[in-house]
Amino acid sequence: MQPFAFGTPRRARRPSLTPMIDVVFLLLVFFMLAAHFSGDRRIALLPPSPEEGVYAGAPRIVTVAPDGLKLNGAPVALEDLAAALRPLLPAPDALVVVQSTPEARLQQLVVVLDHLAAERLGRPVIAE
Repeated sequence: MQPFAFGTPRRARRPSLTPMIDVVFLLLVFFMLAAHFSGDRRIALLPPSPEEGVYAGAPRIVTVAPDGLKLNGAPVALEDLAAALRPLLPAPDALVVVQSTPEARLQQLVVVLDHLAAERLGRPVIAE
């Protein structure tokens, strides 16, 4: 009886990386096309002109701290800020000073500025 003849052994082939690279590029193109690119929003913080830069009326200082907000030194919730600030505004476009403590995060400041803009409460001015 004769053993099986499998032929001469061949050298092992290395796998080709081309299909993997193709798949990576296809995934890259897919996610680039499927991604939602939104436009950047701007917060209008223009310095007041000399005519409108006159601070008049009651103090309106909103302090942003890590533990919450303060209006003229008194703690206030973000939801109650509009109701507390409206009586202090002599005009709808009066200046509102917004200051941030060094420990506060930038996102907290942006949330307060967005809230003031949404409620149309004065013109925010950022102070140190």
